[in-house]
Amino acid sequence: MVPVNNFKGSAASPDREVGGPIGSNKLGKNEFLKLMMAQLGNQDPTAPSDSQAFVAQLAAFATLELQQNANTNMESLLLAQASANQTAMTNFVGKEVVFKTDSVELNDGDPAITEAALSKPAKNVTAVVVDDQGKTVRTMQLGPHDAGAVTVEWDGRDDNGTRLPAGSYKMRVTAQDKEGETIAVEQRGSGHVTGIAYEDGVAMVKIGGTKIKVSEIIEVNERNTK
Repeated sequence: MVPVNNFKGSAASPDREVGGPIGSNKLGKNEFLKLMMAQLGNQDPTAPSDSQAFVAQLAAFATLELQQNANTNMESLLLAQASANQTAMTNFVGKEVVFKTDSVELNDGDPAITEAALSKPAKNVTAVVVDDQGKTVRTMQLGPHDAGAVTVEWDGRDDNGTRLPAGSYKMRVTAQDKEGETIAVEQRGSGHVTGIAYEDGVAMVKIGGTKIKVSEIIEVNERNTK
């Protein structure tokens, strides 16, 4: 007769099934304290832990608790700051703002206008209009200009004189001095803020159908209602 093995311990116990032991990979102050108490409870009574080592562990525990409290306080401070910033953003609504941009909006029947600030006098200023596919549709030679603001107006037509559809375009303004060296140009747009939007945590002001980052705003004014 084949002997029957009645030893039930040979089967995998529920605690050792697939998935392994359940635990945490985080060492917080509670886990640190449990480990230290377990160390004290299992030490050899005839050879207790060195008192200096114990004091060092207590100091490490105190430091860990201070760091965790500091992290908690910092998170609370950041949340409060973010909430205050979002509330302050509503003050932009209804204001006229000037912002850095090379985008222009072409509306039916109206020209597209941008402003370019020249860092110094230019012998020649060039404006290139690009559509949403990256294709150059119009190149305008604007001639010489003094340093300061230059208003650039595009009638909405391409180089062949064909009126282009309304929409968003890029107008890139460049300038050279009399030696042919490139001059720094800052392009600007302006508009009335109609609302606030948040995209991936970044605050944006809404100007018509355009969204502008707050970091791009260089001037805020009361709206001219006259």
